[in-house]
Amino acid sequence: MPVLPQPLALTLVGIPVEEGAGTPGTAMGPRALRTAGLIPALRELGHDVEDEGDARPAEVAPLAAAPDDARNLPVVAGWSRAARERTAAALRKGRVPVLLGGDHSLSMGSVAAVADHCAAAGRELFVLWLDAHADFNTPVTSPSGNMHGMSAAMLTREPGLDMVLDGPHAAVDPRNLILFGIRSIDMAERELLRSRGIEVIDMRLIDEFGAAVLIRNVIERVAAHGGHLHVSLDLDVLDPSLAPGVGTPVAGGATYREAHLVMELLHESGLVGSLDVVELNPFLDERGRSALLLVDLVASLFGRQVWSR
Repeated sequence: MPVLPQPLALTLVGIPVEEGAGTPGTAMGPRALRTAGLIPALRELGHDVEDEGDARPAEVAPLAAAPDDARNLPVVAGWSRAARERTAAALRKGRVPVLLGGDHSLSMGSVAAVADHCAAAGRELFVLWLDAHADFNTPVTSPSGNMHGMSAAMLTREPGLDMVLDGPHAAVDPRNLILFGIRSIDMAERELLRSRGIEVIDMRLIDEFGAAVLIRNVIERVAAHGGHLHVSLDLDVLDPSLAPGVGTPVAGGATYREAHLVMELLHESGLVGSLDVVELNPFLDERGRSALLLVDLVASLFGRQVWSR
């Protein structure tokens, strides 16, 4: 196993939020990833790994204007604010934040912090959203009201979610949000995505052109702008036959090799500056299969290779 010539300084933070999802269990995700060997896997690659343990949710005053169609918004807001604070602290120290979830609502805080950091540095932010779902609903469009399905929309400043964070944050440019591996989009969400010009790389495109071609196109675009690439890795981007430990499985997902190839190419690009690992639900897993697979994918993202290129 090769050791990277330039080790990274990684800060791991657990965000055990499950209130943004419809099925409980993702609160156990950070511990499962640690049990599956995430930290030793990263240290074996030569990285400086700092594990800050699990965060606690921030205290949130009652939200008088909270929409009825955003379930558990005050709790999700508390976790999102904690994720924002921890991510910002890691970035200030020049470290790469790795947020361990928890459901995908945690990205409301982590990506907001990265957006603030990039805005202050004058650097363009790109967000690669690896997911079966678009997560671009709002309280108005969401059929379920589950907030893990609203995180991408919130980050691009769609209305109705301003109260999630305590104060303004830099927005993600909708043109710089790339949804990859998508295969489940709600009807109203579909129209919103089209009107905002979001790039959707669905499984049909991956089937036609291949994961390598499509992810290289993303990498070339980020590199051309000298951008910071944030990767938000949702376990359900994979086919559920490989990763059963998810609350919202959708058939027809990425294969084992497609997922690893994406991770390997992202690593080789040298552009990834922050990461979310979300939606692992150990309660629904089979003897740790999904947690072990996620550890393998994260290790590939940070340099593990079968043979040194």
